[in-house]
Amino acid sequence: MRHILVLLLCIFLIPLSSNSQAPKENASNDIYHSIQKLNFLGSALYIAAHPDDENTRLISHLSNNVKARTGYLSLTRGDGGQNLIGPELRELLGVLRTQELLAARRVDGGKQFFTRANDFGYSKHPKETLKIWNKELILGDVVRTIRKFKPDIIVNRFDHRSPGSTHGHHTSSAMLSVEAFDMANDQNAYPNQLETTETWQPKRLFFNTSWWFYGSEEKFEKADKSQMLNFDVGTYYPILGMSNNEIASLASSQHLSQGFGRLSSRGSQEEYVELLKGDLPADKFNLFDGIDTSWSRIEGGKEIGEILYAVESNFNFKEPSVHLPKLLEAYKLLQGVKDEHWKEIKTEELASIILSVSGIYLEAASKADYANPGESISITIEALNRAENSVVLSSVLINQKSVLDASVDLLNNENINRDINFEIPESIEYTSPYWLMEKGTLGTYTVKNPKFIGKPETPRALTATFLLDFDGLTIPFSKDVVYKFARPDKGELYQPFEIVPEATAKFSDKVIIFSDDSPKQIPVTISAHKDNLVGTVQLCHGKEWNVDAETKSFTIAKKGDEQTIYFTLSPPSNENEDYISPIIKVDGKELTKELVTIAYDHIPTQTVLLPSEAKVVRLDIEKIGQHIGYIVGAGDDVPTSLEQIGYTVHIIDPATIGENTLDNYDAVVVGIRAYNVVEELSFKQKYILDYVNKGGNVIVQYNTAGRWASQFENIAPYELEISRDRVTDENSEVQIIAKDHALVNFPNKITPKDFNGWVQERGLYFPDKWGKEFTPILEMKDEGESSTKGSLLVAPYGKGHYIYTGLSLFRELPAGVPGAYKLLSNMISVGKEKVESKEKLKG
Repeated sequence: MRHILVLLLCIFLIPLSSNSQAPKENASNDIYHSIQKLNFLGSALYIAAHPDDENTRLISHLSNNVKARTGYLSLTRGDGGQNLIGPELRELLGVLRTQELLAARRVDGGKQFFTRANDFGYSKHPKETLKIWNKELILGDVVRTIRKFKPDIIVNRFDHRSPGSTHGHHTSSAMLSVEAFDMANDQNAYPNQLETTETWQPKRLFFNTSWWFYGSEEKFEKADKSQMLNFDVGTYYPILGMSNNEIASLASSQHLSQGFGRLSSRGSQEEYVELLKGDLPADKFNLFDGIDTSWSRIEGGKEIGEILYAVESNFNFKEPSVHLPKLLEAYKLLQGVKDEHWKEIKTEELASIILSVSGIYLEAASKADYANPGESISITIEALNRAENSVVLSSVLINQKSVLDASVDLLNNENINRDINFEIPESIEYTSPYWLMEKGTLGTYTVKNPKFIGKPETPRALTATFLLDFDGLTIPFSKDVVYKFARPDKGELYQPFEIVPEATAKFSDKVIIFSDDSPKQIPVTISAHKDNLVGTVQLCHGKEWNVDAETKSFTIAKKGDEQTIYFTLSPPSNENEDYISPIIKVDGKELTKELVTIAYDHIPTQTVLLPSEAKVVRLDIEKIGQHIGYIVGAGDDVPTSLEQIGYTVHIIDPATIGENTLDNYDAVVVGIRAYNVVEELSFKQKYILDYVNKGGNVIVQYNTAGRWASQFENIAPYELEISRDRVTDENSEVQIIAKDHALVNFPNKITPKDFNGWVQERGLYFPDKWGKEFTPILEMKDEGESSTKGSLLVAPYGKGHYIYTGLSLFRELPAGVPGAYKLLSNMISVGKEKVESKEKLKG
């Protein structure tokens, strides 16, 4: 038994390992669990706004306890948040969080869906959210998901009746769900969808409530619960060797970019859902009460059910292959079912179980991790029958093209390996997230292929179909072509196989600042994705800018190598913002993409093709000081931005901070959420404040309230209480209320114009209380709200200055916003009006 539990834990921990693409091998316990799910014909859809909004306890309960087909519809991909594990922001963060959601679903057993909504950042009201999202478009996506998934019950994570009380995205997700509940069954609503779907009416709509929505446990205890159902989601599953809460903890811990890695929980835990639409179940512990979830639900299903219920009741854990004849009998009957929806779902489930009980292993692995359109690649086809069954491999197709058409008997434990050459079609699409292939808007992604809408990711480029003959019954099994390799320090590894262009280009910096009219060398790095790459690269630029040569030639001998070409770019004499982009010309093709790889141990490696471009900014900026110490927080690129305007940035390891170690820096900048995520700072704060006291400047960027180490009573030398106040409208008016303060006058004059062109927001987590020693510099507000003055505070402390800012510099600087650069330069320079820069650091 101990070995079984260890095995099961390993299976559940697969998404946490570096081999997150490895094929899942099913033990007898897993097969039995799958048969239990096979015999439940009911579906539930959970709806919320972002990755990590989902209640993994409830999703796991529905999937693993109720055995329902369970999906999570996240309206966005979380593009507007922060990243605690790496540099990816915006669309790349959306790709990362998409994969984290898929990793979570691999743990809790759910399926994942999305709309085309873009997480544009925090929104205070659904009125704003739905305007930016284009309500009709996103509502249509919710309707489409309901029509395709056909849930019997829908569960909302948030309350549709409380606009303005929480994140506008949250409330909007619930409002759209409530509206779509009936609209999905209206043939006049989004009629174009009915060409590939059909109308559907869910039976019940619930709100997944709790005491939190009522303000306190006491208020919730007194609340009217006549329309509520409650049930215990702390169930222990002997067949899995884990409790529901442990599975849920593992699932939510996949959201590592949001810092959700956590300890497992166990034991009883109540969940409550409030009925919003439909009939109230008589059994208030059962969301599906009164809904037929048996095989009798579909015409012709009763006979199938009789076979499969018997398999479940008499399952042979020691020799599951004995059930193969009955499973094949059920499969054959299932193909005659008229209900196409359940036929498709249950055929896929049953085929997977048949493959598992047969002990058959199928794989198609490329010998390279990527290829170009038109290229011929080597693929190893592997088939192995590990049980005493009569099975014939009739043929193998890759993308419907036959690559192995000679029938081969799969004899017990005799491995079949065939190396085949496959020519990739010239017309094949490059690998990239489908929602990033076209330019979208602030609120929505553009998806030209309607078949992709709602899917979590782009279907893989190459799929192998194995046709297996079980005594005259042929069943197709599809396997994505993967790249398999080994590393001495990690063993066997799997990666997705990708289709990429022959060449891609990238700039080393996404924003290039020209602080005067001197020209700069612009490196363009060409990456070869084929051997013997010969071509030219052209640097496209605005008419106010000049380049030394329009095109330059390159030759790269080996696939995987790179060559950097340098262009000399001269800026205009006046302030200017523009973009530059490369065009690679190879073999008559024009290639304009940059290839970005996102690689973390807990998700499959992602290949993303984006337009290759960089923003160039001619900026009149003055700065005082040279050497900046930077304490890295939760994934921002501010150090690179500081280097762009001529500062020398020294990344500080907090463990090395001690008495006098900061003295040589002209200023010390603390990264976003550093006090939240860098525990070492709790022991080093006294040295940071000593540095200020002796004449240094410390600039602390935003942190979230109360989430730092318990040793801190305050992160500032004076009273400072951080709130959840924020200004989300990036175009909101900003007033300079300390007009005579050096921070807005030296060495750069800051005016309201410097707040033009900001992106996503003004700032977040502004203090709402502070000591009299602080001077507020700015005042701003969102429409309909009171003004806040906590976005930028400065206080003298000893001979130096302590600055706290919730302004979203971590977004504005990488976006090349000129005013953000000037403002940060002034923060660094406060108090240095008559002080020369420090001597260069020794050594």
